[in-house]
Amino acid sequence: MSQNANSKVVEKENPLGTSILLFVIMMALFLGAIYSLAFLTLDNPWPMAVCLGLFALAFWIPQTVLGRSDSAGES
Repeated sequence: MSQNANSKVVEKENPLGTSILLFVIMMALFLGAIYSLAFLTLDNPWPMAVCLGLFALAFWIPQTVLGRSDSAGES
């Protein structure tokens, strides 16, 4: 038998309102990263730095801070 035979299925980890709010915030970071590229020129590298920073935050926050990346060993 499996070790996880008695474990319960996790239902609704986040309320719907919280999930929508987090989605809107992360999408705003992502779209802000894309918008910053409109100001990119060869003379000004800062819009690319802003783009990379916002893009990294838009992926890092949900995967590490909000995610369950430490749950691999749970039984």
